Amino acid sequence: MIRVNRGISLDDSEIALEFIRSSGPGGQNVNKVATAVRLTFDISRSPSLQADVRERLLLLAGKRAGADGVLAIVARRHRTQEANRRDAVERLVDLVRRAAERPRERRSTKPTAASKRRRLESKRLRAKMKAGRRAAPESEDA
Repeated sequence: MIRVNRGISLDDSEIALEFIRSSGPGGQNVNKVATAVRLTFDISRSPSLQADVRERLLLLAGKRAGADGVLAIVARRHRTQEANRRDAVERLVDLVRRAAERPRERRSTKPTAASKRRRLESKRLRAKMKAGRRAAPESEDA
């Protein structure tokens, strides 16, 4: 069990780990040893997550989650499988923890008297400036 917070724990069976070859520097070792980790987690079918957490997690995952609702995290920062595995799981836990936080509801507020006064004053100044650009009306005496 991977504990995310007090209310959420992910079962190890929900997470699939695959070791793949890592790109980048490392000489011949890169071609021989699969140290990078691809972690997959099926968000849409996870019994550990509530519906609202699932929705927020899919939004937070962005491109890392496919159309089928499977999240894929690739960890290749470290040179060992164990360190990369730990990194991938930590990144998953962090993502789920952020998705578990309920966003605060926005309460609409009224504008202050001072802000209303500033807005109306700026409108008056703008109107005065634009009125000054107009051509003077021709008098009928001519």
